[in-house]
Amino acid sequence: MFKLSSLALPLLLTSTLATAQNPLFEDVFTADPAALVHKDTVYLYTGHDEAPNNDVFFEMHDWLAFSSTDMVNWKKHGPIMKATDFKWAKGQAWASHMIERDGTFYFFTTVRHDDTKPGFAIGVATSKSPTGPFKDAIGHALVTDDMTKHTPNDWDDIDPAIYEEENGDTYMLFGNLMPKYVKLSDDLLSLDGEIKTLDLPNFTEALWVHKKDEYYYVSYACEFPEKICYAMSKSIHGPWQYKGILNEVAGNSETNHQSIIEFKDKSYFIYHTGAAKGPKGGPSGGRFRRSVAIEPLFYNEDGTLKRVIMTTEGLSKKQ
Repeated sequence: MFKLSSLALPLLLTSTLATAQNPLFEDVFTADPAALVHKDTVYLYTGHDEAPNNDVFFEMHDWLAFSSTDMVNWKKHGPIMKATDFKWAKGQAWASHMIERDGTFYFFTTVRHDDTKPGFAIGVATSKSPTGPFKDAIGHALVTDDMTKHTPNDWDDIDPAIYEEENGDTYMLFGNLMPKYVKLSDDLLSLDGEIKTLDLPNFTEALWVHKKDEYYYVSYACEFPEKICYAMSKSIHGPWQYKGILNEVAGNSETNHQSIIEFKDKSYFIYHTGAAKGPKGGPSGGRFRRSVAIEPLFYNEDGTLKRVIMTTEGLSKKQ
C-alpha cells in the first residue's frame, strides 16, 4: 500500500483518466441520454433525476446538456429547458432527442400533458443554439395519448427518437409496450402520415435508430428489468430481424435507455445505470436516481453488434 502526497491527489482527481470513468458525473443524477454529433463536438442531453430517495417514483423537472470534443472531458451547460416551459404540460421531463437542421436545433421530448388531454405527450422545442434556451415551437403537443390506442396505458407515447434519411425524409420513433413510428413534415413541426407499429420482440421502450453501411439498427429497452436488445434491417420500414441482447440489465437500475453515435470514426454506446455514489453528503444512485455512462461499441464482420459490457473504467480503458 502507498500514500498519495497532498500535491499528487488533486492532479489525479482532475486527470483525463478520472473524467473518463463511469458514471460520467457524480455530482448530478442524469438519465435517458440522447447524443448529437454536430461538427466537431458531441452534445449530450439527459434527463435530470431529483427524486429524494429510491422508494417512490421519478422526479424530473428539466433537461441538462453537456458537450465534449473527445468523449472523455465534458463541459456542463446546465438546464436547457423545463417541462413546464411547454405551457400545456404539467411536468415530468422524460426522455428526449435532439437533431439539427439548417442551423436550428429541434428538441423532441416527453412530458405529461395537462388535464385537457390526460397522459404523456411528445412536444417539440427549438433554438438556434445546441445548448438553448429552447422554446415550444408549435404551442401544442405533437403527439398526445388520445392519438394512439395500442395499449390502455397513458404513458405509451414516450421516448421520441428521430431518424433522418439521406434524402431528407425524417421519422419519429416512440412508444412504451408498443413500438411506433411516423413520418414528420418537412419543417419537422407536424406529422406527415399515419402512425405505424413495428414488430420487435419483448419491446418495452427507448427506441433508437442508427445506420452503418448498408444496415439500419433499431435498439430498444426490452423486458423488465430492462436489457437493451436490437434488430437489423435494410430499410427504415423493416422488416426488422431480431438479433438479441446488446446490453444486459444496468447496475442498480430497472430501466435503461441508450444512445448510439459515431464520432471521429469510433462508435459509442451511451446508457444509464443506478451506480453513482452521488454528490458528497447526498443520497446515492438507484432506480430513480440514475447516471449516464459510456462504452465503446464494436461491430462483427457480418454487421451484427458485439455485446456491450458495462464497466466502471468507461472510456479510460483502451478501445
